[in-house]
Amino acid sequence: MIHKFRTKNAAPVIMLDDLTQSIFNAIERPFENKGIFLPEQIPTYIARLEAVIDTEQNSASEASNSDEEVQPASEDPLGRRAYPFLMLLRQALKDHEPVVWGVD
Repeated sequence: MIHKFRTKNAAPVIMLDDLTQSIFNAIERPFENKGIFLPEQIPTYIARLEAVIDTEQNSASEASNSDEEVQPASEDPLGRRAYPFLMLLRQALKDHEPVVWGVD
């Protein structure tokens, strides 16, 4: 299923279920087919998503510096895939606007 997230003054972000679920797991919020992030919630969600992305990047960096043989890092890390969504959240925060999805 495809999910479309939008806020004023920013292009909508369209994501598939797998990425949407990964992002919602990162921000520690259950996903619902319709919803809204209120402006006062957005800073918390940005911080949580950035923390997960930073942890992922640090783990990949440590693994590449290690002498041990490790499993290769994901070809498509969350940070790269979630970047448009993170930019949408930042724009909504800047404009003090909500982010909505599942409504037309």
